[in-house]
Amino acid sequence: MSHHYSGPDFSFSNGDARLDFTDLYAFPKPGDASKSILIMNVHPSFGENPPGPTTSEPFAPEALYELKIDTDGDAIADIAYRVRFSAFEDGAQTAILRRIDGPQASGTGDGGQVIVDRAPVSTWREARVTDAGDTRFFAGWRSDPFFCDVEGAKNNFHFTGSDFFGDKDVCSIVLEVPNSALGTKELRLWARTLVRGNGGWIQVERGARPAQAVILVEEKDAYLAGEPADDERFLAAFAHALEHTGGYSAAEAKRVAGTLLPDVLTYDPARPARFPDNGRTLTDDAFDSFISILTNGKVTEDKVGAHGDLLRDFPYVGPPHQNRGMKAPYETAAVRNQT
Repeated sequence: MSHHYSGPDFSFSNGDARLDFTDLYAFPKPGDASKSILIMNVHPSFGENPPGPTTSEPFAPEALYELKIDTDGDAIADIAYRVRFSAFEDGAQTAILRRIDGPQASGTGDGGQVIVDRAPVSTWREARVTDAGDTRFFAGWRSDPFFCDVEGAKNNFHFTGSDFFGDKDVCSIVLEVPNSALGTKELRLWARTLVRGNGGWIQVERGARPAQAVILVEEKDAYLAGEPADDERFLAAFAHALEHTGGYSAAEAKRVAGTLLPDVLTYDPARPARFPDNGRTLTDDAFDSFISILTNGKVTEDKVGAHGDLLRDFPYVGPPHQNRGMKAPYETAAVRNQT
């Protein structure tokens, strides 16, 4: 799977599905390559009664959701987009989006320049989008775009082409930003979630590349709480797993492990996106790419393809399969402008 159930022993991070990061996407805006689309998905929800503390609350109001962006190649964030949500009341929730630049982007906290305030969260099929200057923002329930034959993966890679995620939902945070806001070089991106603790904020989940945190990581608590700049410490464990599963030589396993760490998504907005070389689109078969690496080319596909409910326009992720909230009696228009 991707990052779904990425906590220890295939549990949710911090025991809370709302904090569980699933997938990260980055690609040029279709029809306008001067802008980029960044998508962070969390809260995997399987069926009508998703696991976690609630069945309807999309995002945890006591948490922070962050997109980290490294602009100079040192795996330390130079830009951060930080989202915090209100309490879920009467079937409604709102979001505030902040941006942090410079050294503070690599730290923790709930400050930063406010870009979007009180943006409505979508709990129904209608996508409620907020425009704020040159930024577009969406948060809410969506159809999970990840595709994978989970049962085949658990059955020693004997795939049948059954897509476990074909009718599942997830919560998406989607940003549209001008490329000029991201710098002029190749970027490294990752996502993380944090909760309050020890007088500050504690990271409970992070990631960028699909599947590896679920399958290759031995010390999951340490990995999920870690930073990409320190990922070299997991190189030996990754290499050991690859050597055992894929039949790599020790030297080749170490080399391949080095291509998977640090756990970041490289993205150059000036080039077309295609995983794993540059960013990741919603139709890229990231799981096929991973199992080909994991098995040393012995298995190259799970016979599952991209979902057919993706949208041509923002927020691009398809409408959810289940309506989990009471439709808010205000702001029923799909787009709300902020100045």
